Amino acid sequence: METAADAAELRPPPLQKPARKRHRGLLKYPVVRQLLRFTGVGILCTASSLALYALLRPWIDPQLANAVALIVTSFMNTALNRRLTFKIRGSRKRGQDHMHGLIVIGIALVITGGSLGILHLIHPEATVSEELWTTTLSGFVATGVRFTLLRHWIFRRARHV
Repeated sequence: METAADAAELRPPPLQKPARKRHRGLLKYPVVRQLLRFTGVGILCTASSLALYALLRPWIDPQLANAVALIVTSFMNTALNRRLTFKIRGSRKRGQDHMHGLIVIGIALVITGGSLGILHLIHPEATVSEELWTTTLSGFVATGVRFTLLRHWIFRRARHV
């Protein structure tokens, strides 16, 4: 016959929430931790976007290559920022987050596409290398806009993680 003591040994111990990490220095501010994670995601997505642009550019117009590269990598970017930067898990509002992410990428497309347009206006015979530099530099501006919109609009529900 099983005793209460025997039954207690068979049951797993009750789950306890892990203690919250206490961050020190600048890491005690959620925005700093988010910026660091956002930077890591951004490096990965920028490298992917530039590689895709460089692959497409010999066959298609620079504006179209830029648009395709940004749109394709925007889905990866939104998913990674949702999960890693803002610690949002689960499927609740995933579709809405991706739709808003497309709006934000549209803004980035205006910024980077505008810079390509200005480059070709000033220097019509620009090389692919010059186009890549232009989209990279204007991408920094677009990145600042993107982080601000992600943090204060799309993922505001997780702004303090």
